[in-house]
Amino acid sequence: MGNFAIFQTGGKQYRVQAGDTIKVEKLDASGDVEFDKILMVGDKIGNPYVDGARVIATVVEQKRDDKVLVFKKKRRQNYRRTRGHRQYLTVLKIKEIRA
Repeated sequence: MGNFAIFQTGGKQYRVQAGDTIKVEKLDASGDVEFDKILMVGDKIGNPYVDGARVIATVVEQKRDDKVLVFKKKRRQNYRRTRGHRQYLTVLKIKEIRA
């Protein structure tokens, strides 16, 4: 049993330890959340996932990230477009890692 885990959610992978706070793509959840797509726990490597491993986290808040400006331009064509994007996020606090 290791002291860290790598799990997958929202198409991304996160390396966490108990007590960490992370931002992930929006999850429709409140209270506790359990992740079962665990790629690695300590020195155990999954194939593709570690059997029986879980990461349990608590939802701290639902929020939106900072604005990212998307600017497009084509030179000499008088073409300019500006768009803004704010990603929806869920802030999680990792409670425990079960191997």
